[in-house]
Amino acid sequence: MIRKAKLEDLLTIVKFNQSLAMEIRREKIKSETITSGIQAVLNDSKLGFYTVVEIEAKIIAIALITFEWSDWRNAWFWWLQDVYVEPSYRQQGVFRSLYMHLKQQAQLAQVAGLRLYVYKGNTKAQEVYQRVGMNLSNSLMFEDDFSN
Repeated sequence: MIRKAKLEDLLTIVKFNQSLAMEIRREKIKSETITSGIQAVLNDSKLGFYTVVEIEAKIIAIALITFEWSDWRNAWFWWLQDVYVEPSYRQQGVFRSLYMHLKQQAQLAQVAGLRLYVYKGNTKAQEVYQRVGMNLSNSLMFEDDFSN
């Protein structure tokens, strides 16, 4: 089952995001910070929404959707963020199902497209994104991170 996350899913989403940060970037995220950030999204749909995949009432995958307005397209883009599939469920089509669900929802909402950024060292994820039909963008991302 694929559904929008609820406040009751908070602790699982926190755990998955902490696992993602450690797995991909070898970074430990402060529990208070990530919990507050996820709770803010779950309480305010203007910030975005989490989607979860469940098997037998157990959450096995998550993705955060946030929004970016495109004046060039006069439409929204949805950004996939914090995509995580529990390791024991990987390579079983879980992400593909989640992605196809989100793609369908985006098309129904008349979104201009789906975007995501992926850590440049995460080549396995890049291969997965290409297999579901996503293409490498013509744009590079730059940042000035004030949180560190």
